[in-house]
Amino acid sequence: MVWNVIREFFMNLFAFDQAHPLLFTQFYFWAFFALVFAVFSLFHSKPLLRNGYLFACSLFFYYKTSGVFLALLLFVIVYNFLVAKRLHKTQNERWRSFWVVLSVVVDLGVLAYFKYAYFLVDFVNNLLGTSIQVRDVLGELLNGLTGTSLFRVDAIILPVGISFFTFQAVSYIVDVKRRKITPVENFLDFGFYLSFFPQLVAGPIVRAVEFVEQLHKPYNVSRRWFGIGVFWIMNGLLKKLILADYLAVNFADRVFENPLMYSGFENLSALFCYSLQVYADFSGYTDIATGVAMLMGFYLPKNFNSPYKARSTQEFWRRWHMTLSRWLRDYLYIPLGGNRNASAGTFIIIFAIAVIGSFLSGSWWVALGVAALSAGIGIWAWLRPADRKLITTNINSMNTMLLGGLWHGASWNFMIWGGLNGIGMVIYKIWTKMSMWMKLLIIGAVTALCGIFSLTLHYPVWNMFFAWTLVILAGTLVKALLRRLRDGKPIGWLDSAWDIFQTFVFITFTRLFFRSGSNLDPALANEQAWNTAKNMVNQIGGAWDLSLVPAMAWQHRSVLLLFVVGMIIHWLPEHFKRRYRIVFSRLPLPVMAAVVVGIIVFLYQFITADLQSFIYFQF
Repeated sequence: MVWNVIREFFMNLFAFDQAHPLLFTQFYFWAFFALVFAVFSLFHSKPLLRNGYLFACSLFFYYKTSGVFLALLLFVIVYNFLVAKRLHKTQNERWRSFWVVLSVVVDLGVLAYFKYAYFLVDFVNNLLGTSIQVRDVLGELLNGLTGTSLFRVDAIILPVGISFFTFQAVSYIVDVKRRKITPVENFLDFGFYLSFFPQLVAGPIVRAVEFVEQLHKPYNVSRRWFGIGVFWIMNGLLKKLILADYLAVNFADRVFENPLMYSGFENLSALFCYSLQVYADFSGYTDIATGVAMLMGFYLPKNFNSPYKARSTQEFWRRWHMTLSRWLRDYLYIPLGGNRNASAGTFIIIFAIAVIGSFLSGSWWVALGVAALSAGIGIWAWLRPADRKLITTNINSMNTMLLGGLWHGASWNFMIWGGLNGIGMVIYKIWTKMSMWMKLLIIGAVTALCGIFSLTLHYPVWNMFFAWTLVILAGTLVKALLRRLRDGKPIGWLDSAWDIFQTFVFITFTRLFFRSGSNLDPALANEQAWNTAKNMVNQIGGAWDLSLVPAMAWQHRSVLLLFVVGMIIHWLPEHFKRRYRIVFSRLPLPVMAAVVVGIIVFLYQFITADLQSFIYFQF
């Protein structure tokens, strides 16, 4: 009897359950971490043994999260370890370039197979009139090796975290090529770097130059460092379970699943709630990962810096998912020419985006539109050499944001989302160079045009544009009048508040396309995502019965109140947040333990029956 219980316990311990992956919000993860940390404490002062042990723990963690895809992670680790070694020994620059290209092609090829197989197969079928079906080659291989049919072959399942560890591997190889780092000598050390379990499945994207030097540092966790680590863990759990999950389960998910069942006010409220939800979810994961890593003596790069305090789209992307933004800047934007010039890659990407956009939209008019726009910009650059640098900078920025959108998935909605962010960055650069009166003239003309379209075309989307441009016009007019009264001097706090408000609303609007493209079967994502976004726009831009708004607000009062409280906390000054982090870290250990227990009891009241996965697991 006892033997059967023990046997069943270990079978459950080492079995992979796809329906219940190992999440930071589960008790099982914290039991796993407690055991890992207890054994870790026995040899934390022996770097090689410590790193090898944490590498093994990370592999087990990934297995419990992704099952058979552990083999894929091991392939990426072994392959990039060997290529980096070979690359470092090669002195001939052409051969060095060959090894980099080969490594990047293999790494991104693996990513493309799992992430873009449905898109590529549909593209080939539409282009050539074929009827190729998507099949999981890895599943077929494993079935052949095991002589079974255990693995599904009729669909490709996206491995958790593949984008993150693939991008991390690419940055490692490129940095070895650029001689920014030397290859990690020991396989266990490299495996540990690429698979460190706190950040493995949803970032931050950790570059070797930021982490490798920590591999052999003595373990040194001060009393304050320990307290800050515990604070980040608690902070992340509060964000995830209270803000993200409560807003999702009780409101946002319901509206996005069927927008037509809800009013325009509820659709708009759900969109703003999702904007806070996705931040709390993703930054909550990063906070927990940072805290867990700190307790083991490792520092992870900062991934979020109060992004909804940004005064422009450009600043937003310096504050949001900072490690991805820096990765795109250093390994895509700058190689394309950055703010210096356009390269061959710039025009290749324009062509590829035109083709992809045409396919996703189902219309070659998109390609013709991109071609016409590109030709117009090219003529402008040729006629105005003084503007050439500005033009190429904006083109490279736009390409980077569009590819950043496609990084999240091969969906028309993700492409629109990336494109809107790119347009926001470009417009901001142009807008800041204009005088106040020129801004008034342009926004007035745009508002008038949107108003005419709203009255004549009767499309809800034009109602939305008209309402928003009217708000921008009113705000710009107030700023102009105040500056006139103050002899041209700006009102610092008012300018900041207005810019933050505009940026937050714009970013929230782009989230409509981001959320609509998420959580969907890749085979159906494009059509479903577009319909969801279209239905929400129709509801938000349709006729509102304002007399019902107070009743609807009261009905959803707990959700809306939580949203307001969450945004107030987010907008608190950074020095104030730093102060209460330090106060927490200095608490006596018994008091800190009591606070942690109180937070856990409080969190338990918010836990839903079915714990929500982190949003970025799907990317």
